[in-house]
Amino acid sequence: MVAVIAGRGWPYFDPEYETLNSRINSPRVVVDNSSCETATIIKLDSVNRHGILLEVVQVLVDLDLSISKAYVSSDGGWLMDVFHVTNEKGNKLTDEMIDYIEQSLGSRGEFSSTAGVSCLEKKVGVQSIAEHTTIELTGRDRPGLLSEISAVLTDLKCNVVAAEVWTHNVRVGCVIYVTNEMTGGPIEDSEQLLQIKDCLSQVLKGDNEERVAKTDFSFGLTHTERRLHQLMFADRDYDSAELSTSKVVNKKGTPLVTVRNCVERGYSVVNIQSRDRPKLLFDAVCTLTDMQYVIFHATINTEGLDAYQEYYIRHLDGCTLNSEAERQRLIKCLEAAIKRRVSEGLRLELCMNDRVGLLSEITRIFREHGLSVTRAEVSTRGGMAVNVFHVTDMSGSPVDMKIVEAIRQEIGQTVLQVKDMSKSTPPPKDLSRSTFSLGNFFKSHSERLLYNLGITKSCI
Repeated sequence: MVAVIAGRGWPYFDPEYETLNSRINSPRVVVDNSSCETATIIKLDSVNRHGILLEVVQVLVDLDLSISKAYVSSDGGWLMDVFHVTNEKGNKLTDEMIDYIEQSLGSRGEFSSTAGVSCLEKKVGVQSIAEHTTIELTGRDRPGLLSEISAVLTDLKCNVVAAEVWTHNVRVGCVIYVTNEMTGGPIEDSEQLLQIKDCLSQVLKGDNEERVAKTDFSFGLTHTERRLHQLMFADRDYDSAELSTSKVVNKKGTPLVTVRNCVERGYSVVNIQSRDRPKLLFDAVCTLTDMQYVIFHATINTEGLDAYQEYYIRHLDGCTLNSEAERQRLIKCLEAAIKRRVSEGLRLELCMNDRVGLLSEITRIFREHGLSVTRAEVSTRGGMAVNVFHVTDMSGSPVDMKIVEAIRQEIGQTVLQVKDMSKSTPPPKDLSRSTFSLGNFFKSHSERLLYNLGITKSCI
């Protein structure tokens, strides 16, 4: 609705008009729990806009759902998605979870508004700044860094209630949620905030640091994992000779990523082949969205231990990726996004009564025993600290189990459990021999959404 304000020379735009189309044409969600024997099928039809696919996937992965297959089409201003999902135990979804998904994806039409909602005791959606203060850190990684950070926060009377730490390519990204030790609420004193920033900046500052380490506060709403992708992308963790090119799969299972142009249809086509794992789809869609690419069509399929993803994309301005430099940059960024979440080392799970300074104490013990934290997930649930740490020795090598047993004796054998990720994860195979493609996949399956749309003809 547009009108001219009396006595003024500019038009007035009704803010409700901008969302009128989405409110009239609210998303339609159908959850089918009977057609497939092994998975629940979620179908979504909605008015299309940039980023909507990421928001849908975000809702699903926040519920710890595994997406084994997905089909996406969004030409003509309308989005049509199909997802085959199972819960974290590999089973179909329960009625309670189905009701939550139907409400979240259907009636509201604003998927990112699920701030701090609980479903089956899972914290779903973004985190609110009203409950705590959010600290964001990026810089060069080194052994003992998390211990130093948590010690500084403890000294400054901050209680860490949640945190997530990723490391990749000798870089580190952290999102830490803290409260005032005295009040239990967010830190509101500007002088204390400045002191926290100065002290943490000193901790992050390393010798011969070519890239500037950053410490900042997040105000508003934060989705932790998406924010970590954004922080590490901004820190250029993808920009290293250690990352493979698209033609080589290294011993650590670097994904095989290719980008080519489909001249006939005017798309750039991205193929990703890698080991399957939770939240793999989210990591790829998050990267493409934040790099300002529009996903018009996509298919995702898992076969055994491997995952295959294919995306038909353009820039927001409608152009394809026409330079080799741009293609190589996208390849590196997708490789980095997938590898950030791959956890190397031994998985240690801690569950005990929470208290102020607990994270500082635990990470100090790790450091004193020569362990380096490569990834961490810290949370507080009902007065209990539920933490997961992935650790190696200071050189990045596997941990001596004698050291782990000594730590368990010190912390408590019943509260610190060990899971050896290296033993549970099979060695990667050479994915470069795979012949997966969107056209071949749909010709051999009953779901022919993209094939019927005519986008699977030869691309060069």
